[in-house]
Amino acid sequence: QVQLVESGGGLVQAGGSLRLSCVASGRTFSSYPMGWFRQAPGKEREFVAYISWSGGSTYYSDSVKGRFTISRDNAKNTLYLQMNSLKPEDTAVYYCAADTRLPRTLRTGRYEYDYWGQGTQVTVSS
Repeated sequence: QVQLVESGGGLVQAGGSLRLSCVASGRTFSSYPMGWFRQAPGKEREFVAYISWSGGSTYYSDSVKGRFTISRDNAKNTLYLQMNSLKPEDTAVYYCAADTRLPRTLRTGRYEYDYWGQGTQVTVSS
């Protein structure tokens, strides 16, 4: 079992920044690749960013590439998403997720991740 709790969402003006955090507990955090997803009202949950178990490899959706940075601190069992140059279209509920499948590799599909946080709302005003 892996438990994930997100925090850091809020209301920000376009062009601003937010840093999301996701604290993991349960099974060893450092063993699993992690991802961030988001879901806007009336839309499907979409992939945002991926980070490998060691933090040495990352991957981003085209919509956030160059603006968002995913990172992790395994000693603190924490995943981060630094969001800069925010746009109104970034407005969504953001979820962190853990992928416990083997082998440990890049996965971007919603149904390829096993554990999910409760989500944190990010609202970007224009």
